[in-house]
Amino acid sequence: MTGKNILLVTGDFGEDLEVMVPFQALRMVGHDVTAVCPDKEAGETVKTAVHDFRGDQTYVESRGHDFELTGTLDDVDPADFDALVLPGGRAPEYIRNFDVVVDTVQHFFAEDKPVAAICHAMQILVAAEVVEGRTCTAYPALEADVRAAGGTWAEGIARDGNLVTAQAWPDHPEWLAEFLDVLGTEIDHSQPVTAD
Repeated sequence: MTGKNILLVTGDFGEDLEVMVPFQALRMVGHDVTAVCPDKEAGETVKTAVHDFRGDQTYVESRGHDFELTGTLDDVDPADFDALVLPGGRAPEYIRNFDVVVDTVQHFFAEDKPVAAICHAMQILVAAEVVEGRTCTAYPALEADVRAAGGTWAEGIARDGNLVTAQAWPDHPEWLAEFLDVLGTEIDHSQPVTAD
């Protein structure tokens, strides 16, 4: 397998697990992941937020980790990347207002490149006007946003062409597996792991 170049766009208070798990899991299987945030540079950090489900009508939010960015959004060319990952959390609510974020997302859709979006990342897709005619999902409170943008709402995980969406971090196993399938990632489990 040849690793893909994947761009991950997040911001302050992106959901902790939705930022860190895809970043680490995609790297683990051989992909190169560049994590960026508007108005921040490589080496700077974003603060994450932990969204936990405790039986209330919505999630509870608490402070997560400092996540180090590995790239600078203004310096990257979307044409150099094979796929895009958009984590959820509170970050999508404000980063969707940056032209560079919207333009970046629109590039991946115009070129029919793989896109994985989870939870509140749907807010970015709606702002980029790429939801119309697509079957997708998001955090359940965003069902009205998907429908208003001309999308078809789905429960659980949704795959529509090269777009893979999920509702929240509990969906990681299925969401990431589906995204890896879209990427054409083959994992060879036949080789034993040995210590050097």
